[in-house]
Amino acid sequence: MDLAIKNGRIYALDKIQNLDIFVRNGRIAALGGDHRADQEIDAKGLLVLPGAIDAHVHFRDPGQTHKEDWLSGSTSAVAGGVTTVVDQPNTIPPTWTARAFKLKLEIARRASVVDFCLNGGPGEMEELIALGAAAIGEVFTYQHTGEELGSFIAKADRLGALLTTHAEDGALIERSTAPLLHLQEADSYSRARPPEAETKAIGEILALSRRAHICHISTGEGLALLRSTGPRITCEVTPHHLIFSRRDYRSLGTFLKTNPPMREAADNEALWDGLRRGAIDIVASDHAPHLPEEKGDDLWEAPPGVPGVETMLPLMLMAVRRNLLGLDRMVDCLSRRPAEILGLKAKGEIMVGKDADLVLVNTREPREIRADRLHSKADWTPYEGKRGIFPAMTLIRGVVVWDGDLCVRPGYGRFLPGTPRPPNI
Repeated sequence: MDLAIKNGRIYALDKIQNLDIFVRNGRIAALGGDHRADQEIDAKGLLVLPGAIDAHVHFRDPGQTHKEDWLSGSTSAVAGGVTTVVDQPNTIPPTWTARAFKLKLEIARRASVVDFCLNGGPGEMEELIALGAAAIGEVFTYQHTGEELGSFIAKADRLGALLTTHAEDGALIERSTAPLLHLQEADSYSRARPPEAETKAIGEILALSRRAHICHISTGEGLALLRSTGPRITCEVTPHHLIFSRRDYRSLGTFLKTNPPMREAADNEALWDGLRRGAIDIVASDHAPHLPEEKGDDLWEAPPGVPGVETMLPLMLMAVRRNLLGLDRMVDCLSRRPAEILGLKAKGEIMVGKDADLVLVNTREPREIRADRLHSKADWTPYEGKRGIFPAMTLIRGVVVWDGDLCVRPGYGRFLPGTPRPPNI
């Protein structure tokens, strides 16, 4: 064997077990048993989990590398226990064309330290799928007519591609925003994008699609509508929509401006309940870094989005510690289920034959989240002062990539091309 991880408690086969992990050629070769290995990691006192998969990041590269680039974003990912990311297409140029996709792929291959997928926009879909796009989207429904959205969905379905959508209705947002533009209170942003904008867009997607994925669901009503039709449409929730509500605008102001916006405390509870029950499939960060001087601007000019790839797993581990979520469900929504939705057959579980993507954590040592300890170029976090459980070590394909410092060179991360499949999961 190349590597043995010994004396840890590992979460494998749906339970915590006292088993050693043996790795060969980047894959898990054995769980338990007596094997010799060239290298050994002593995981005594640590919990060993499958690496987290963040299905929704915006690394801003190319085009806005002053906010983030592939090296800074991927370093932030591995420091937070994320071993695979899915980057969204709204970079500059947007990855709607084969040429733009190839440009981003070249940059990511040169710089990323985390394994990665790339989504393509609803442009040259055939070419993007052929190049390995993991999905089509995030498609912002408020930027398109119903006819355009229906065309995107039909074409993606014909190509065997998953369409991922940001579900908010544009006409309703426009009508709600117009009478509020003279206001600067951050809470006005939630009024400008009311819950009905989400439910209306979800209803439209349900009417049009046999298979799609809804990003960052934010309301209890939207979740109830989505699940009234069964499990054919998958969805995700972000930590910020679980943790923050409209009342947090009082302390964070425009720094908490996101799309969709903050909702009521009752929505937080409905989303936590949906996550516990499995009504919400996965947690994804929607990592959307902007600089502090941009976020502190005029309410209507400040860009929406918050950084979060590095804090996602630490916050969810704290949720387990506080009995808000079971460990089994946390592993499912951060690792196994994202791998299943994306068709990443070598990822998502500690199992013989899978990639040795592993996170070692000391669950007894939570620490305060501070921006000066994080690695995104954003240089701030909405979670400042909250507590998280950060990795002691992160491995990707059997190689230690993070142990408090970055341990691999830029370009270690591997591109994971998507695989078209029939319209069912």
